[in-house]
Amino acid sequence: MLRFASLGSGSGGNALLVEAREGSRCTRVLLDCGFNGRALALRLARLGLAPSDLDAIVVTHEHGDHIGGVAVVARRHRLPVYASAGTARAGRLDEAGIALECVGSGQAVAIGAIELHPYAVPHDAAEPLQAVFSDGASRLGVLTDIGTPTAAVQAALDGVNALVLEANHDLDLLWGGPYPGFLKTRIAGAFGHLSNAQAAGLLAGLDTTRLRCLVAAHLSSTNNRADLARAALAGALGWPDEAVIVADQAQGCDWQAV
Repeated sequence: MLRFASLGSGSGGNALLVEAREGSRCTRVLLDCGFNGRALALRLARLGLAPSDLDAIVVTHEHGDHIGGVAVVARRHRLPVYASAGTARAGRLDEAGIALECVGSGQAVAIGAIELHPYAVPHDAAEPLQAVFSDGASRLGVLTDIGTPTAAVQAALDGVNALVLEANHDLDLLWGGPYPGFLKTRIAGAFGHLSNAQAAGLLAGLDTTRLRCLVAAHLSSTNNRADLARAALAGALGWPDEAVIVADQAQGCDWQAV
């Protein structure tokens, strides 16, 4: 059985917990860790877990809201860390005294009962990857921190059973908001973040015949609203708005079955 929970999603820190059970074996992998050790422990405690219950950390890219707590948590709890070679260099994970495993796009990696399938995305980082997780029966796709959907991204996410999808901003709120011009351009650019409309467009082009769980993630607290993200994503699928779950910064989202 495969399930996942968000510990928090947004520019203040990101972490997604993925768990697979196979008989008596349970594997728990943390995708990104943008929280310090204390904050991570508090967020895991909401799920009845502790950092010592983790088996590995997978890192998507080197931005602080995704990698900030990785080295300390990995050293303290002796966790292997999986990241691209470019992310490892840019985030200095290769100098952190941790068990580092470099992975590449299209490379399947077994982590206990979980199979990791990383894939490349356009984002303003050294060698960013996003991930599909599988237990052999079900597939969870994760896509945040991407500027432009590509054919390769669509191929990676076609047919997933659950999807965590970035809906970072509403374009009207972004362009009419308080951010300086250069930052607005960066966010809306080809290597920035997905708008609600872009996320909906990606969804509309995917094979969603097996999709039964959709989580909107990485929403901007300044440039988006949960109701706008829900409406855009639900509209692309013909689902009611309330069927789309939103992972927020403070609470993330509770366990979801895949």
